[in-house]
Amino acid sequence: MASLTPSPQIPASRPEIIQSLIDGVDRYNPDNVSILEDYLTTQLQNEEYDLMANLAILKLYQFNPHLVNEQVIITILVKALTAIPNPDFNLCLYLLHENSFEDEQIGKLIFLQQLLEQSRYEQFWEEYEKDDTYRELTSEAVGFENAIRKVIATAISISYQSISADLLQAYFNLGSAAGEPDEEFLAFIKSLGWTESNGIVHIPVNKDNEAKPTVIRENIKFEQLTKVIGYSNEL
Repeated sequence: MASLTPSPQIPASRPEIIQSLIDGVDRYNPDNVSILEDYLTTQLQNEEYDLMANLAILKLYQFNPHLVNEQVIITILVKALTAIPNPDFNLCLYLLHENSFEDEQIGKLIFLQQLLEQSRYEQFWEEYEKDDTYRELTSEAVGFENAIRKVIATAISISYQSISADLLQAYFNLGSAAGEPDEEFLAFIKSLGWTESNGIVHIPVNKDNEAKPTVIRENIKFEQLTKVIGYSNEL
């Protein structure tokens, strides 16, 4: 189960001014919200992600309801989707006012989160493509679809050493659901360090997908054994 503590890693792209806002008391200064919002725009455009900076925005909104920008909240949640299976999305939700959950757009993003966390990848893409609202919500996040494919790839690499190329194409929403893998699909799995041959995609062995024997040891003291035998004799 994922920890509910955000990652302490500092993104290399984080500007010094943002670092000072996050580390100091100025993070609670409402006059700085525009600086953090501008930084969020940079994240969207440059395919970057900074959870702590985005949480700082939501915390300022929490303390200063008059500053709330619903579109900013939407884009923060969109970026948090690309961090699954980390708990970033839920951490953002915890900072929202209860009225925010009545927002239909936020409800749609929560639904996408549930589909990803439940590994219902084909249904995720079906929902994403059949409702134009989803594309509108994610349109500002450059590279969003590929970022979601990387989320899915992370889950696959934990569970599989090999998987059908047809099934994986459906999971990634790349190429056709049947037939020979297309160039876009092959290029994507190559970027992951995976290979394909005869319709099977091979994933390098890692600490998560490596098969390991499980040895179960039970240490039962003699005194405990005699009690069990005694109880059985009483029945």
